[in-house]
Amino acid sequence: MRNYLFLLCYLLFCLGIKAQESPKAVEDDKYLEDQFYVGLGFNLLLEKPSNIVQSSLSYSVQTGFIKDIPFNQKRNFGLGLGLGYATNSYYSNIGASKTDNVIAYEVLTSDYKRSKFETHAIEIPLELRWRTSTVDEYKFWRIYAGVKLGYVFSGRSKLVTDSNTTAFSNDDIQNLQYGLQLNFGYNTWNIHAYYGLNPLLKDDVGIESGELITMGILRIGVIFYIL
Repeated sequence: MRNYLFLLCYLLFCLGIKAQESPKAVEDDKYLEDQFYVGLGFNLLLEKPSNIVQSSLSYSVQTGFIKDIPFNQKRNFGLGLGLGYATNSYYSNIGASKTDNVIAYEVLTSDYKRSKFETHAIEIPLELRWRTSTVDEYKFWRIYAGVKLGYVFSGRSKLVTDSNTTAFSNDDIQNLQYGLQLNFGYNTWNIHAYYGLNPLLKDDVGIESGELITMGILRIGVIFYIL
């Protein structure tokens, strides 16, 4: 999976350069920065229960489209409203099992290879946008800050041990996830950061010791905009 992510990152870099060099009509004073976007990142779990550690590569992939809504005559300040899709994986030593529709969680110490939560979500980003672009300037600085609302339509748990692999749909994963995001950079390369404002799992979910699993999400990565 890691090799595929690096290959995707390289392809997006090439596409981003080509997109930034695409000519705009100089006579058009009503240009927009409507953009497709693709992002790659790493998920960090915050406020983990005792003895819980992350493992493997907790990755994030996002893609979608942003509609540009300028506020001023220079058209370098405004809003961006988008619609996208994202998949996220969170690897840790939390083991989840399901028996008779009851999900139980334990701290894994040995005899396992990988354990993860996985989500697939429809996302709606809303950004306040500032940039140094003009109608004929293709390389510019940007700062896009705002919020993102996500609806998880598929949430799963998976555990791989030396002798077995189990996976199931996990209803304890929050369906509605929301947080703050910041995208900034120059030309093709832009840094993406997301801070979740609600936990990954529902409020009453805990491990076998009774400690609640109130983990939040911090996501750091890169995002590419393609005109």
